[in-house]
Amino acid sequence: MTRKRSRLTAADIQGAWVIMPTPSKESASDWRSESTVDIDEAVRAVEGLVAAGVDGILSLGTFGEGATLTWDEKREFMGAMVETVRGRVPFFGGTTTLNTRDTVRQTKEAYDLGVDGTMLGLPMWCKMETPAAVQFFRDVAQAVPEMAICIYANVEAFKFEYPRAFWAQVSEIPQVVCAKYLTIASLFTDLKLTKGRVRFLTTDGDHYAAARIDPEQCTAFWSSGGSCGPSVTVRLRDEVRRAKQNDDWAVAKHITDEVRAAIAPMFPRGDIKEFYKYNIAIEKARIDAAGWMRAGPCRPPYQLTPPEYLEGARRAGESWAELAVTYGEERNEHTHG
Repeated sequence: MTRKRSRLTAADIQGAWVIMPTPSKESASDWRSESTVDIDEAVRAVEGLVAAGVDGILSLGTFGEGATLTWDEKREFMGAMVETVRGRVPFFGGTTTLNTRDTVRQTKEAYDLGVDGTMLGLPMWCKMETPAAVQFFRDVAQAVPEMAICIYANVEAFKFEYPRAFWAQVSEIPQVVCAKYLTIASLFTDLKLTKGRVRFLTTDGDHYAAARIDPEQCTAFWSSGGSCGPSVTVRLRDEVRRAKQNDDWAVAKHITDEVRAAIAPMFPRGDIKEFYKYNIAIEKARIDAAGWMRAGPCRPPYQLTPPEYLEGARRAGESWAELAVTYGEERNEHTHG
């Protein structure tokens, strides 16, 4: 197909990037189901994200259920998203698999569909050392040179610590333009190592702090909360940008504190490792409770979750929905009806 634009660079990765689930039909938790994606809801939600003013969309990661969708389902979802977005914002679709060959095949097909980039994690069967991890990204970049890569830096999912040597080396791969980054503990060092070649997408809760660390490089963040109502995410982006101009960070800090308070109930007993065991179900329950979009049931084998964890997720979703109303959004009655 004819591409509308050249490969994205780190400079193109700006603002608020929302991570969305892959909406599922009511039968999705049954392993017998063969077509589980609710395309109508996916199209409605992504149109809503673009209309709300988000800067980019990430999909098919962990709670996007990239590991439990068939390739046919992924392809159908990505095709519908590309057709709906129509190049108005960058759209990344995850192509993580258990090996390089399948990853290359999926990435090539995603590129041909019109996807702007892949949110790509490491193969997760054997724990990898840095040389193998770097080589994996080099191989995918060589195989699909026009596809931008967002490194999905999830320590728990991919059994890899993302050390300094890793960031120094992958930043030399032109296709690696950004990274979904979980904590800011090593951000200052990693920014120095990558020399502006990789845009680190911190969490919405960390965006304010990251912007204080390096206002020039920390210009983008990711938000799963955006799927609970994008007005909060967009307002956070705007207030951080405003603070960089006038050096008054009070409002940006206030919204950050609200965001952190809203998401707190979804971490069981405040334990991040416990959250990671069930984060697909927790995130989807949170999104459904917020009411802005319908995430739907989990695909097997990740559909069984302690009820008290789901209750915490629902509280988090309801808290975000309240913030969304504060920042100009009503609950979408379509999701409840």
